[in-house]
Amino acid sequence: MNLLDYLPGVPDFPKPGILFRDISPLLVNPAAFQNAIVQMERLAEEFDYTHILGIESRGFIFGSALAHHTHKGLALARKPNKLPLATHREQYGLEYGSDSLEIAQSTLPKNARVLLVDDVLATGGTLIAANQLLLSAGFEVSGAVTLLEIAALNGSQILDRHGIKNKTVLIC
Repeated sequence: MNLLDYLPGVPDFPKPGILFRDISPLLVNPAAFQNAIVQMERLAEEFDYTHILGIESRGFIFGSALAHHTHKGLALARKPNKLPLATHREQYGLEYGSDSLEIAQSTLPKNARVLLVDDVLATGGTLIAANQLLLSAGFEVSGAVTLLEIAALNGSQILDRHGIKNKTVLIC
């Protein structure tokens, strides 16, 4: 099964020059979604982790499915001001602006070894912010797994420079 058949590109969204990959066709097809999670699990086997961090918002989908499939705990990295309790926060840049991620201070146990999960690796800004967020909070980051990498943006090389080991199912 070629998962790219289920991830059409939408040009100039959310801004001109950005090619947005729509995951909806993959999610609506049970065989394609299951195939994606199985492939992500195979890549995740290379990392020693106790918990998964799903990154808002599409990382929630893949992170929760992977956590369920691997019997690991799931934590969520949220956009600002969505959590009622005290949080750790990290600001980061995107290819089309800037944003922040937060995690509740009480979410993960002190000895957690965390696998970052997101849908698309573009410039790496979101994964770098999630990594820094967890490190600042005192957790160990085991690595990152993404469904798709946009090769032209060199996200893997950027993550390497930040010491983040990354595995990706598809590169386009």
